[in-house]
Amino acid sequence: MRRFVWRLQRVLDIRKKEEQKKTAELYELTNKLAVTRGKMLIIQKSLEDIIHGITNENPKKRLSKQEFFLAYSYTSDKQLKKLKEKIKRLESQQKEKIMEVLKVRRSKEGLEKLRTEAKLQFIKEQEKYEQKELDEGATITFVRNSRN
Repeated sequence: MRRFVWRLQRVLDIRKKEEQKKTAELYELTNKLAVTRGKMLIIQKSLEDIIHGITNENPKKRLSKQEFFLAYSYTSDKQLKKLKEKIKRLESQQKEKIMEVLKVRRSKEGLEKLRTEAKLQFIKEQEKYEQKELDEGATITFVRNSRN
């Protein structure tokens, strides 16, 4: 029996590797996004803790601490703004990467379906060929036996 050889197997292998690569890139982007969100949450939580601490202070001491906090909160706001912009940029990159992964996956799944169909067709043809050989062998045996 002949071996099944599909002409597009190399293309399918390339698509599989491409999908793996793009999935790894998507994973990296998702990790960067999670880290950036974590940084932003840490900064926001620390600012909330500072504000909460200031509000619990004695009114006489609180005024000077509030003034100090407000004077330097500009830096924290700037830092938060940069992190939010980075998060937006990473989210858009993530959406693009998801679309790329889905496109490659659809292509790969289509090729896999074609391969499955081609293999089924090959098996059918092989079975027909084998049946034909068996029929010929039976016919030859019958003719030999009838001559004797």
